[in-house]
Amino acid sequence: MFWLVSLDKSAALCDACPMKERELRLALVCYGGISLAIYMHGITKEVWHLARASRAFHEGAPGGGGSETVYAQVLAAMEAASGVRLRVMPDIIAGASAGGINGIFLAQAIETGQSLEPLTRMWLDNADVDRLLDPDARPARAMTKFWATPLVWMAARRPGDAVERTVAPDTREEVRMKLSRFIRSRWFEPPFGGEIFSTMLIDAFDAMAATGNGPPLLPDGHPLDLFVTVTDFEGHPQSLNLNSPPQVIETEHRLSIGFKARGRGERPFADPAELVFAARATASFPGAFPPFTVRELDRVLKRRHRAWPTRDAFLGRALPRHAARGTAEDAVLIDGSVLANAPFAQAIGALRNRPSRREVDRRFVYIDPKPGHRSIRLNKEGEQQEAPTGADTPLPGFFRTIFGALSDIPREQPIRDNLEAIDRHSTRIRRMRRILDALRPGIETEVESAIGKMLFLDRPTPARLSAWRAKAQQRAASAAGFAYPAYGHLKLSGIVESLCALLFRLSGEDSAMMRESYRQAIWADIRKDGADQLSAESGSASAPVAFFRAHDLAFRIRRLRYLARRLADTLELDAQADDPAVQGMHDAIYGALTLYAECEDSDFHGADVAAAAKAVSTDAAAALAAVAQARGLKARDEAADQMLADAFAALPKTGRRTMLLAYLGFPFTDIATLPLLQGDTLDEYDPVKVDRISPEDCGAIRGGGAAATLKGIEFNNFGAFFSRVYRENDYLWGRLHGAERLLDIVISAMPAASRLSPDALADYRRAAFLAILDEEESRLPHVADLIASLREEIG
Repeated sequence: MFWLVSLDKSAALCDACPMKERELRLALVCYGGISLAIYMHGITKEVWHLARASRAFHEGAPGGGGSETVYAQVLAAMEAASGVRLRVMPDIIAGASAGGINGIFLAQAIETGQSLEPLTRMWLDNADVDRLLDPDARPARAMTKFWATPLVWMAARRPGDAVERTVAPDTREEVRMKLSRFIRSRWFEPPFGGEIFSTMLIDAFDAMAATGNGPPLLPDGHPLDLFVTVTDFEGHPQSLNLNSPPQVIETEHRLSIGFKARGRGERPFADPAELVFAARATASFPGAFPPFTVRELDRVLKRRHRAWPTRDAFLGRALPRHAARGTAEDAVLIDGSVLANAPFAQAIGALRNRPSRREVDRRFVYIDPKPGHRSIRLNKEGEQQEAPTGADTPLPGFFRTIFGALSDIPREQPIRDNLEAIDRHSTRIRRMRRILDALRPGIETEVESAIGKMLFLDRPTPARLSAWRAKAQQRAASAAGFAYPAYGHLKLSGIVESLCALLFRLSGEDSAMMRESYRQAIWADIRKDGADQLSAESGSASAPVAFFRAHDLAFRIRRLRYLARRLADTLELDAQADDPAVQGMHDAIYGALTLYAECEDSDFHGADVAAAAKAVSTDAAAALAAVAQARGLKARDEAADQMLADAFAALPKTGRRTMLLAYLGFPFTDIATLPLLQGDTLDEYDPVKVDRISPEDCGAIRGGGAAATLKGIEFNNFGAFFSRVYRENDYLWGRLHGAERLLDIVISAMPAASRLSPDALADYRRAAFLAILDEEESRLPHVADLIASLREEIG
C-alpha cells in the first residue's frame, strides 16, 4: 500500500528545505456535442475542483472535500517525492457549441471564485425537451399531427428499436412519451425556444452570483482568456487587397467572441449579459434552436427588468463589422461548431500574452466527448445507422451526403493542422532555449566589459540603473555591427504595425483600404522625422532612439518577462522557501510588468486618442503624440526603475550579479533572438504538450468508451435531452472520466524518475472515484443502480 502525505507534513517539509515551484497551465479546448454537454460539464467541473484544490494547497488553506481532498493529497505526495510544488492553472479556455457553454461558466467560476454547482442544476433540471420546447411548438392536444403517429411508432415502438435496446425498462415510457411530443411538435421551425434557453442561462449565472464571490483560482496578475466560436449566418463583408482589382469584397462567416481578465481585480470578468450572449450564440444548434439575435436577448432582459450597461461597447467588440454599420441587432448567429468545432487557433493565439513566473508545463487539453462518433449519420432512407465497414461499403445516399456536407464534415475535420502548429511552436521554444543558454556567457562578459565588474558592489539606484542600461544598450548596438540595423528595422516595423492596429481599431473604420491608408500615413511621418535612420552608431539624442523611448512598449515587456524567467531558473530554484529578497525581486518584476501591460489594452486609451485616431490619414503625428502622451512611458520607466533598484539592492551579491547581468544584458539577447522569432515573442519558454479527455481514453473503471458509458449519444447525440436518467448518467461519468484523466495529466507533470508509482496512482484514482460517488449519491437518485454497480467495479 502507498502512503498519503498529509498537508501538515508537506508544509513542514516546505519550511525545512528549498522548494522549487512549477506551474501546470491548462489551455482547455472544449468541442461541441449537443446533449453531451452534460457529460462535458462533469469533466469541466473536475477541472474546477482541481483548480480549487491547487489554490488551497498552494496557499495553505483548507480544502473543499470530495475529489478536491484527493487532488490536494496528490499534490502533497508529489511535492514530498520530488521537492517540487506544483500549481495547476486553467488559464486559457476555448469552446464551441456545448463546449462553449461549459467553457464560459468555468471561466466565470475561475475568475470570480463563484461556485459551479448552479450549472449542474441547470443541466440536470432544465436540459430536457419538455423544458426546452417553445410553447408555440408544443403539440396542443393528443391528436395534434395524428398523421405523425406512425413516425413515432417507427422511431420508438418497434421491437428492438433504439429505446428498447438502450433504455432501462423503467425509463422507456418516459423517453417514448417525450420523443412523441418532440416529433409531434411544429415542423419546419426549430422546436426549442431561444428565449427559454437565454432565460435558463441568466438564471444559472444569477444562481452562481448568489453563491458569493471568493478568491480567484489564478494568481494575482495572471490573465485568463476565454474564446467561443460563433457562425454569422448571413456573413459580413470583408475587404481584401489584391494586385488587380485593388480590392475585393468577401463574405466572412466565422466569428470568435473573446473575454480577457487581467487578474488584477479592477473590474468584473464580464457583464453576465455578455456571457449569456456568447453562450446562447455559440450553442444555437441549427434546426434545434432558432438563430440567435441581439433582439432576443434584449427582450429577455427587458422582461427581467435588467440593465445591460456595457451593451454598446460589447457589441462593438463582438460584432465590429455589424456595429460599425449600425446593424448589430440584425446579425443572425448560429452554432459555433458549424465552422469551428475545435477552436485550437484562438487558444494558440493566447499563448503570446502569458507571463512566465515559474517553470511552466503548458498543456493543451481538448475535451472530445465522442471521438469517431458522427453527430448525424443517415442511410439512404434518412434513418440513423451505424457506420458501415468492409470492402462492399455502399456510396453515401442523398440525405447522408447533404447532412454530411452541411454538418458532419465541418465539425469532424481532423485537428492535425492545429497540432502541427503547436509542435512547431514547441520546436521553436526548444531551439531558442538552446540559443539563449549558449549566448549567456558571452553576453555576461560583454556587460562586465562595458560597465565594469565593480558595478555589483555598488548599490543600484534608479539613476545608476538608467546609466548602466544606456551603456549596455550602446555596447550591444556596437557589438552587433551590421546586424543592428536589421534588428532595429524589425523592431521598428513591429512597433509601427502595433500602433497602426491600435489606431485603426480606435477609429472605428473597417475597410482594408483604409487600414493601408493608416499604415502609409504613419510610415510617412516616421520617415519625415528620420526615425527609420537606424545604425549602430545612433546616439542617445537620435530620432530612432527618441521614437523607441516614446513607443517601444514591447521591448520593455520582453525584458521584464525575460528577467522573470531568469529569476525562476536561478534564484527561485535555489533559494529557501519564501526568501524575502527573492520574493521582493519577483514582486518588483511583476509590478513593473503591470505598469506596462495595462498600456496594451484598447480601453486604456481615452477619448483624446480615439479622436486623434480618426484623423490619422491627415495628421499621423498628432495621433502618435496622443498615444505617447496617454501611455507616458517615461514616467512608467522611472517608476519601474525605482521598484527594480530597490529589489536589486536587497539581493545578496551573488544573486544581484545574476539578475543585473540578465537585465543589462537583455539588449544583446534581444538583438540575437528577435530576428529568429520574426519579431514575435516567447512569453512561455517551455514546449507545449497535448492531452485529450474522452470516453475512449478512460478505462480505469469500465472499458468500451462512449458506447459502454454514455446515454447522450443516442438520437443523434440528443439523447440526454429525453431523460433525467440519461443526464444523471452522463454527468456522473463525466466527473469520473475527468478525475481519471486529470490525475494522469497532473502526475505526468513531473519527471519520470520522480513520478508517483502506478500503484499509488491507482489508489488515488480509486479514492477520487469513491469521493465523487459519495458526493453525488444523494443528488442523483435516478441512477442509484449505476452507483451501486460502479462501487463494485471500482472495488
